[in-house]
Amino acid sequence: MTEQMDVRPSPIAGRWYESNPNRLARQIDAFLDEAVIPPLSGEVIGLVAPHAGHRYSGLTAAHAFKTVRGNAYDLVVVVAPFHDLYPGSLITTSHKAYATPLGVIEVNQPALAVLDSEIEHLTDTTVRRISHDSEHSLEIELPFLQRSLAGAFTLLPVMVRSRNARDMRALGEALAKVAATQSTLLVASSDLSHFYSESQAEILDAFLEKQILELSPEGVLDADISGKGFACGAGAISAVLWASLTLNADKAVLLRHSTSADETGDRRSVVGYGAVAILKS
Repeated sequence: MTEQMDVRPSPIAGRWYESNPNRLARQIDAFLDEAVIPPLSGEVIGLVAPHAGHRYSGLTAAHAFKTVRGNAYDLVVVVAPFHDLYPGSLITTSHKAYATPLGVIEVNQPALAVLDSEIEHLTDTTVRRISHDSEHSLEIELPFLQRSLAGAFTLLPVMVRSRNARDMRALGEALAKVAATQSTLLVASSDLSHFYSESQAEILDAFLEKQILELSPEGVLDADISGKGFACGAGAISAVLWASLTLNADKAVLLRHSTSADETGDRRSVVGYGAVAILKS
């Protein structure tokens, strides 16, 4: 089947993460085994996970994915920032599947069609298709999903270039409509502050994470725009929060915060990473 599918090849395996499938599986399993999470009360609806190279943020990402280890889902929605220039605020792949060293993940075309319809109904924008993108922020989460989840799942990939509250709320509401029809996990991919001293990053990241823990998508966007906190995926986080709230989420738990200094030792200029679970009681 995969030979007949239009599959997006990975442009980052071997650079951002291990390209050998056996070594990659062992590394991710080791991250998941090392991650220690608190007891969680309720159903995990969504996650926030970082998207740096696995060397830097893999353990923090594993804290998020460990909350759903062994779970099975029909659909996983990954919302991520699009870091390159592109004429459009909402982007998805034109390919039928994503490839990682661990295998192929099929894009859920019916879910994408529903998303298209809902976005056109709620906004004056459309979800643009792109092929052979080089975006790392969405793909970097996929091997964690492949090792964490039980059984096959389909993917709804969304990349955003907007911090506009109206558009992100519309995206969240549209994603909730898609999620309500099948067993779905929502994932927001985002790093936090970039290139501040570790002491300053701790302050900025704590403020941004406070908005997530208060389930405030508006707060996330306002923090990023005002400079009180930063997240390259502020739009992605806000959309997943709006979707989760529409699906009756009522709690978020910070699972781990870290910085790149944990790996590099350089505390003068760091990137912040956070892992959060969004729950419904």
